[in-house]
Amino acid sequence: MSNVKKLTVSSFRKMKERGEKIAVLTAYDAPTAALADACGVEMLLVGDSVANAVLGYCNTLPLTLAESLHHCAAVRRGAPEAFVIGDMPFMTYQADINDALTNAARYLKEVGANAVKLEGGAAIAPVVERMTASGIPVMGHIGLLPQKLLTSGGYRIAGKTEKEADALIKDAKQLEAAGAFCIVLECIPAEVSRQITAAVSIPTIGIGAGEYCDGQVQVVTDILGLSGDFIPKHAKRYANLHEAIQKAFTQYVKDVKKAKFPGRENSF
Repeated sequence: MSNVKKLTVSSFRKMKERGEKIAVLTAYDAPTAALADACGVEMLLVGDSVANAVLGYCNTLPLTLAESLHHCAAVRRGAPEAFVIGDMPFMTYQADINDALTNAARYLKEVGANAVKLEGGAAIAPVVERMTASGIPVMGHIGLLPQKLLTSGGYRIAGKTEKEADALIKDAKQLEAAGAFCIVLECIPAEVSRQITAAVSIPTIGIGAGEYCDGQVQVVTDILGLSGDFIPKHAKRYANLHEAIQKAFTQYVKDVKKAKFPGRENSF
């Protein structure tokens, strides 16, 4: 394991104070979580992106609480000492505060997550406040909000106008005041992200939000090239596992068909 001392919410605030960047990555299974933790990833986000990255849904909206908890449990088993965040699915925290608290508590009590993530700014600040007052650490999320895909008319960059930028800064401040320990900034112009990062004392974690954020998060399947030719603008491909896996599977089929596998060395 890469981390000598187990990380807590206060660890990340101290990292911001020191000007130390925070490396965050999504993880959806035990082997990936173990590798990411061993390589120094400081937060493992079990994103609701598991819906389209792994489970085959067209967006994040169909993901259920049970599915999310299932993958959080796998990540925790793979990285027992890592800082793990459960991304609460659509409509598991928006409708009723009591349901929101109960659902959030399941991430901590049942699967051992360290925190939960909620999408939204000022509108969900009261929920964040109740959760943090109850002892549930919360990561905020502003900018592009995938769970509001249908009402926003699609995926769009947030903060392009002065009015939108001011609203995002206000959202960040209200989330901080409500007790959030950090905030994801998604698809926000770099200059606006710089202003937000300077306006709050808690860390900002960017995805498509430029270099001024206190840390960065990426979807693991994007950086590993598991999605074929598609590469989101905000992502950098560090490997092409789609091609490597395709070659391996093709060779396996050939070996089986030609009776080259299994050989004596693979037999008992």
